[in-house]
Amino acid sequence: MKQLTGNAFHYGWVIIAIAALSQFFSGPGQTYSNSIFIDYYIEDFGWSRSTVSGIYSAATLTAGFLLFFVGRLIDRNGSRKMAVAVSIALAVACFFNSFVTSLVMLFIGFFFIRLLGQGSMALISSSLIPQWFVKKRGRAISIAAIGGLVSSAAFPLLNVWLIESFGWRSSWLILGVIIIVCFTPLALFLIQNSPEEMGLLPDNGDKLRKEPEKMAIEEVSWSVKEASKTRAFWLLLLCAAIPGIVNTGLTFHLVSIFAEKSLSLETAAGILSLTALIGLPVTFITGILLEKVKVQYMLTIVFAGELLSLFLLQKADFLAAAVIFGLVWGVSMGIERIVMAVVWPNYFGRKHIGSISGISMAMVVTGSALGPLPLGIAFDLFGGYIEILWTLMIFPVFGIISALLANPPMKEVPAKEPVIEEIYGPPENPLLAE
Repeated sequence: MKQLTGNAFHYGWVIIAIAALSQFFSGPGQTYSNSIFIDYYIEDFGWSRSTVSGIYSAATLTAGFLLFFVGRLIDRNGSRKMAVAVSIALAVACFFNSFVTSLVMLFIGFFFIRLLGQGSMALISSSLIPQWFVKKRGRAISIAAIGGLVSSAAFPLLNVWLIESFGWRSSWLILGVIIIVCFTPLALFLIQNSPEEMGLLPDNGDKLRKEPEKMAIEEVSWSVKEASKTRAFWLLLLCAAIPGIVNTGLTFHLVSIFAEKSLSLETAAGILSLTALIGLPVTFITGILLEKVKVQYMLTIVFAGELLSLFLLQKADFLAAAVIFGLVWGVSMGIERIVMAVVWPNYFGRKHIGSISGISMAMVVTGSALGPLPLGIAFDLFGGYIEILWTLMIFPVFGIISALLANPPMKEVPAKEPVIEEIYGPPENPLLAE
């Protein structure tokens, strides 16, 4: 591998591609994919929408509690081993979902899909990129995010086609085969856990091998225990949970919300794809802006976009209005994907990023668990979604307040720690060693 990385090529580009694929193949565990199956469960088994929503929420919440341990396993074993193991397990979980016949099996299927797909596959990507990029971290994460965007655009439409062509049970089998054939071998042969393992430096190709007297690049890193003593840590966890609550709730019930407005299943799938497509340029712009704009200010834009999206959804009674909603929602989610991936290594360094990101991902998954259930209950109680959509607006307001209060923590660094200025000059990130 080392012979492949000369001056003209930085292996970090391979890492970006693998991270993007990890996000893409998390698709079967994401709500935008599962939402296409929900109405078929209800139709085939006669379960109520609130029952399915409750099962989904309980399974997601249970999965969220385990993601901290997944993060620790990534720190301990490296992203390569974990990516191989998780992708194989995710394929098996897809196979299991094709045999669901009861509520207990539905819970087990949802649990493993959410733990391995939405949680672990995404966590592997968010833990790997910060190891390879420091100065251009925002841009690197924004490029890798293409995988998630393409996934959210492709899987709703792919699932609709698969289900209509082969049925929902066979569709789960096909999704499992796709994962284990297309992703697992690439993870096994191409992932390298860190640039230092290859004699490289973050951002700088083979500089460590050419100039061994240079110190390895390090950020000021916080352990989980140290980070948990800061106010910013808890405020950012709240910021991580809120998009999960709002966006997952809307995504899970979007087909039903649109049906209430006489909009078709294909329209709902198309809007989900539109949000992904509009997010593509947004992620690039966000990655560049994060090098110049404080991350907490970008977070406020995310929550302002969520507020506007919730308002526009209530007015989406015809196709054009639905498209406008999809555009605004897509911009908000596009910014959120990058900001929440950048904020943790920027605030707390990369040494313990797996464990810290695992806690963050647990909050995201917990928020995702809490999102669908209130909408399902509201639909069963009120026969519609108007009341609950107004209520959901409270959460983005809390998000704006939390983001503005989450100033980056400062940590005193012993003089003996490596100094990043030796290679880069004065760092832009206030948490880099000075």
